[in-house]
Amino acid sequence: MKVNGTSGVGAAGGPGKARGGDGQGFRLPSVSAPAGPAQVARAAGLSGMMSVDAILALQDVGGPMERRRRAVRRAGRLLDVLDGVKLGLLSGEVSAGDLASLKTAIRDQRDATDDTQLEGVLDEIETRAAVELAKLECAKLLR
Repeated sequence: MKVNGTSGVGAAGGPGKARGGDGQGFRLPSVSAPAGPAQVARAAGLSGMMSVDAILALQDVGGPMERRRRAVRRAGRLLDVLDGVKLGLLSGEVSAGDLASLKTAIRDQRDATDDTQLEGVLDEIETRAAVELAKLECAKLLR
């Protein structure tokens, strides 16, 4: 039964003709068909964007464990520099270059931390390095 507006009820029609442009019905494009220039250009444009996304994703892969490994490596480098300065102080042959590398290592470590206790330790080391540098400059002036 078919309702046509407000005029009443009429008979329903049967199945209609299939609508299609070429009469072949629904078809999926062939996978082995060569891609046209528009498809190739569109795919090439996406590949550049996908590579940037992949790089960003790889940077974020380093979770807490990777951040910890990097922090341990930075701390190890700082301790190596401190050890070199200590040996130089004990032998009386500490150089301004050693102290400059210590200041650089402290600056690098300070940029990567948000721990207040570690900041305090870095401040103390930096102060000690400044004192030793001042002593070296005084010794040069007295010579």
